Amino acid sequence: MVVTLTANPSLDRTVELPGTLVRGAVQRAAAISQDPGGKGVNVSRALTASGADSVAVLPGADNDPVMAGLRGAGVRYANLPIASAVRSNITLTEPDGTTTKINVPGPLLAASEQESLISLVVATCAEGDGGSPASWLVLAGSLPPGASPDLYALVSSAVRSRLGDAAPRIAIDSSGPPLLEALMHGAGPDLLKPNAEELAEVTGIGSEAELEADSALAVAAARSLISRGVGAVLATLGPKGALLVTPEGAWQATRPPVEARSTVGAGDSSLAGYLLANVGGAPPPDCLRQAVAHGAAAASLPGTTVPTLAQTEPGAVTVREISVPAGAPGVEFTQAAPTKEED
Repeated sequence: MVVTLTANPSLDRTVELPGTLVRGAVQRAAAISQDPGGKGVNVSRALTASGADSVAVLPGADNDPVMAGLRGAGVRYANLPIASAVRSNITLTEPDGTTTKINVPGPLLAASEQESLISLVVATCAEGDGGSPASWLVLAGSLPPGASPDLYALVSSAVRSRLGDAAPRIAIDSSGPPLLEALMHGAGPDLLKPNAEELAEVTGIGSEAELEADSALAVAAARSLISRGVGAVLATLGPKGALLVTPEGAWQATRPPVEARSTVGAGDSSLAGYLLANVGGAPPPDCLRQAVAHGAAAASLPGTTVPTLAQTEPGAVTVREISVPAGAPGVEFTQAAPTKEED
């Protein structure tokens, strides 16, 4: 079972436009949809759609539309009731796949609620499925107002100290202060899933464009994270596919371009594809292959729709091993990077 934590969930409203967005004009929508969202929620939705067992942990009242959406999608969840409504985000998509997002901060999460949320994560991981504890815990997305920037570090520490050898492996998909704080305070995730911009941000190696263009440089950046205690790095590189770097090796995966309808949640589906293959016992190259297949399938679907396993095409993905010289550039986590807007 995979448990996800989304500390700042959302109700994602998507408006599909029939043409190019024109600022200041009145335009009609081609279609409108809404889904429960936030990065961890999206991972749980994608895993559930592909037949895997997942539980989404999140703050929100029992009658919140986000919980109703999760129930409607058949996604198991454990919610911490709060007084305020979960935020609503708006996404505008154009026919060529151009996506414009408008995210709001989310409700305040008090210190006592943060403690309760951490306890809920620990309890959910311990309960597992059929008496077995969770195999993975995913900490994903931005943090709400009032949340301590080291929340992910605190969650990681609590899960590992309270569950001991039964603690799940931990994956982190975030950026800015939450990610930097986790790395600085020894959270040591078993898997880190940055995109090229986040990989450059957290390591100080190269730029987004340089890492997408130079796979050896991207591998070096990923290896610098592994040298600081990260178990593996799954880096999505836009049109260049994705990289998986572990202490044992490095692989790059690409596939022919798909006709993108919406890129929202594609990275979350990539992480879900990786976890789906990993839980199934697949070797690292095949985990990477399924990650890219899931991400591409998500991009071809409207709004924040997540793909089923049957909608993915792992056979269309090419995986090659990358050999680069040893001695990756070092990286020091000394300050929190600027917050990047995300789910």
